Amino acid sequence: MDKVDFVIIWVDGADPEWQKEKAQYMPNTNEDSRTIRYRDWNNLQYWFRGIEKFTPWVNKIHFVTWGHLPSWLNTNHPKLNIVKHSDFIPEQYLPTFSSHTIELNLHRISGLSEQFVYFNDDMFVISPMNKEDFFKNEVPCDAAIESVLQFKDGGIDHIIARDLELINSNFKKRQTVKINFKKWFFPKYGKKLLHNLYLQPFSQFVGFENPHLPIPYLKSTFRDVWEAESETLNNTCSHKFRQALDVNQWLMRYWQFATGNFTPKLQNGKFFSIGKEDAAIKEALQSQNYQMICLSDDDPNLNFEEESLQLCKCFDQIFPNKSSFER
Repeated sequence: MDKVDFVIIWVDGADPEWQKEKAQYMPNTNEDSRTIRYRDWNNLQYWFRGIEKFTPWVNKIHFVTWGHLPSWLNTNHPKLNIVKHSDFIPEQYLPTFSSHTIELNLHRISGLSEQFVYFNDDMFVISPMNKEDFFKNEVPCDAAIESVLQFKDGGIDHIIARDLELINSNFKKRQTVKINFKKWFFPKYGKKLLHNLYLQPFSQFVGFENPHLPIPYLKSTFRDVWEAESETLNNTCSHKFRQALDVNQWLMRYWQFATGNFTPKLQNGKFFSIGKEDAAIKEALQSQNYQMICLSDDDPNLNFEEESLQLCKCFDQIFPNKSSFER
């Protein structure tokens, strides 16, 4: 099997130099610059411990950063590639404070393998995984489960709608599903298979289930989307902060569905909201029944210091020892 890289993006929201630069570009009201988007939970070391313990087969870890680094990070690790925004994002888009701009340009990272897995810094591997959990037959493992997009206040539904608009303008749903019928109606989808059955009469894609977990990608998918929709992607990348009419990296995931470049497989992972599901988070970490978890920081009113402390205590129970990525 070809080598598989991991990509993770990280920002130190407490860095005064970064804050100073961000202040120079403070947006107008239709852009998203909320402080909650940048606060540091001080748990990144557990991400590296999980990767080293449970996915030792990873070829390279591309650590994407504005320029700052955790003080404890072993930058000389042979598997670690430190990537600054200026190393791969076109100059006309810099500086950027939008994750969309960073994500849409990941294929430009020097030395990135064709097969890679994209992580946010709130996504953790907590039990053993194989390459085949992410890639099989040289294409990503993913579940093409249709869903009806529902618009909610404060969400990113408008962005997802833009993703879907581009998918529907480039692909005919019925033809797409017909060509790869067995991938869309895969028996191991279980009850989720009914979603695709119920939505089959619709002539266009009206949404997909988004598990908020690490996503396997082909680098060539990004190139294909840029070639097909360069104007839209350029517009998104020109925004210093997130905007409601941007597209995001899920467009690349949907593109892989539409082209049939995926192997049908449900992920063994779970999304949790910190502060609302603390007991469930603790249970998930202790039992390690999931391979991956996402711990979402979406509550601006929680006791950040206390929550951060308790979360680190839970991680310490399964990752008590430093990894070789730590000094």
